[in-house]
Amino acid sequence: MPTPAEQIEQLRDEIREHDRRYYALAAPTITDREYDLLLNQLKQLESAHPELITPDSPTQRVGERPIESLTNYRHLAPMMSIDNTFSREDLLEYGARIAKLLPGEEIEWVVELKIDGAALSLTYENGRLVRGATRGDGAVGDDITHNARTLGGVPLRLHGSGWPALVEVRGEAYMLNSDLVTLNAQRQAAGEATYANTRNLTSGTIKLLDPRACADRKIRFFCHGLGFAEGFACETYSDYLQKAAEWGLPTPPWTKMLPNMPAGADYCEELIGRLHELDFEVDGLVLKVNRFEQRQRLGATSKSPRWLIAYKFEKYEAVTTVREIIVSVGKSGAVTPTAELVPVEIAGTTVSRASLHNIEEIARKDVRVGDTVVVEKAGKIIPHIVRTELHLRPQDSQPFIYPTHCPECGTELVKDEEGVYVRCPSFNCPAQVEERLLYFASRSAMDIEGLGEKLAHQLVTAKLVTTCADVYRLTTEQLQSLERMGQKSADKLIAAIEGSKSRGLARLLNALSIRHVGARVATILAEHFGSLDRLRAATEDELSQVNEVGPVIAASVAQFLAAPENQNLLDELVALGLDVTQPQPAGARADGVFSGKSVVVTGTLEKFTREQIEALIEQHGGRAASSISKSTSFLVAGEKAGTKLEKAQKLGVPVLTELEFSALLPPETQ
Repeated sequence: MPTPAEQIEQLRDEIREHDRRYYALAAPTITDREYDLLLNQLKQLESAHPELITPDSPTQRVGERPIESLTNYRHLAPMMSIDNTFSREDLLEYGARIAKLLPGEEIEWVVELKIDGAALSLTYENGRLVRGATRGDGAVGDDITHNARTLGGVPLRLHGSGWPALVEVRGEAYMLNSDLVTLNAQRQAAGEATYANTRNLTSGTIKLLDPRACADRKIRFFCHGLGFAEGFACETYSDYLQKAAEWGLPTPPWTKMLPNMPAGADYCEELIGRLHELDFEVDGLVLKVNRFEQRQRLGATSKSPRWLIAYKFEKYEAVTTVREIIVSVGKSGAVTPTAELVPVEIAGTTVSRASLHNIEEIARKDVRVGDTVVVEKAGKIIPHIVRTELHLRPQDSQPFIYPTHCPECGTELVKDEEGVYVRCPSFNCPAQVEERLLYFASRSAMDIEGLGEKLAHQLVTAKLVTTCADVYRLTTEQLQSLERMGQKSADKLIAAIEGSKSRGLARLLNALSIRHVGARVATILAEHFGSLDRLRAATEDELSQVNEVGPVIAASVAQFLAAPENQNLLDELVALGLDVTQPQPAGARADGVFSGKSVVVTGTLEKFTREQIEALIEQHGGRAASSISKSTSFLVAGEKAGTKLEKAQKLGVPVLTELEFSALLPPETQ
């Protein structure tokens, strides 16, 4: 039978592992109640054997008494500020400046959420938390160790092994919006003043003298940096974040390494459109050079490091009331709830509605008719609801009940497998037909000028259009039978429809509303296969081998192409005279030495600049790709090739030196 000491240590290890799974991996394996039972069991054992209690035990997070005052702490390395950019153009200019400082080198960028909370540093000695401090003036902060020990996600002892003997990690204290909602409801019930936002509450809470107050407010922590590490070797920041997660330190979600600044800027725009999914506040995105050795050479100005930049967007908030919740059906059949709001002005525009996106989001935020809500507009994106003010909810409010059948055609709705969307599965649902028609005619698709929302509704209602092929069968007489459509307008629309036949394969693939296929993927597929016939003949495996496509998109495209109704549709479009081919990119030779090949370039080059070598690849029929996959034809590797060379070797992708690449070129270009 194990001794009390062995039982205690076993319980501590088990609880620490559950903490790591909950905070660092976001993948808990037990319920909150089961966790509490384990913690209570440990408390009882330690109470019976107080001589076995240690400072890093999970039971010792919260001190019994307040401290008398805060003291100063000098950081092991300065906590410098971050320079800001406010537009994509500024971001790309910054990336170009960094590229000039590292000429010819591959520069990978890590994109992270910029958490809107309070900056902290945590110091660990031999794996044990010994200090927590605020940023202060960057050199000296306040010692808030008593509160740092209470933060969700802060391990009192680092998990596993291999951590430095002395390490100072950087991160952000923050609070969930849902926890603020609960706290305000409790304070309202107790007759106490409520709090305005999570940022100010977090900043004030971590400086309180009583750690019990900090614990009660459920402040949490994300690790997003490394200040100082003794005897720790790590080549890239992405590797460090992986190590930090293994040690039990939670890192921000959606963090991603991108191969260059344009790709990083694209990912930033994607994330800004997903902010509604978060239960905590962010006030921007941070882009960091991935390789530590490059960071060291870039150095810093007097105020901030040169190797990172914040992409910030203006955030505007307002408080209003939900008048109604409606649902609409999109072109993919997704049934989306929208909150109709009492109109309120945000950043100079009047906002009267906000999307609630999907069944899980409306349940998580528990938005109801009559609720007082905080609405946010970040940058140029559409407004979204941050949180409901639970303490102001009417007593007679009722939860929103999601429909079970399509509001347009009555078909029973189905939920995506392992997804968050509820969909109408009927391909002939009038709402879907109308939305698909609108997208088919949109500027980024077939660009049919004059086919707008009102006309699309009339065409579908009159059953003149049931598929996009019907658009090309419309006559002037049919159009003139519609409301507010004279002969001149009808003739103009017929001419626009006829002109759209020459848009090419990429535009058509985008216009068809294939799930997961937007303008970029459509162009990649069209340029890779060159014609609709070749695309239709491709297997799912062949599709997945196309660079930047992958298995999810490949499965969606293969499923679309295999469906009998879609095969008939494509046959009709061909018969109606649409151009279903894709020309080679401008300047490319179909018979070039790299024709049909995907080539990746990495490392420092001597003979060519990166722009020159990528232009040569495309000029001779190839595609200059940014990432390695099994479908990569070969990798051109210069000095300091890094992770792409390692991946190519693992996948068996042929590797060429710059000299070997040059030898493949025709004599006149060498």
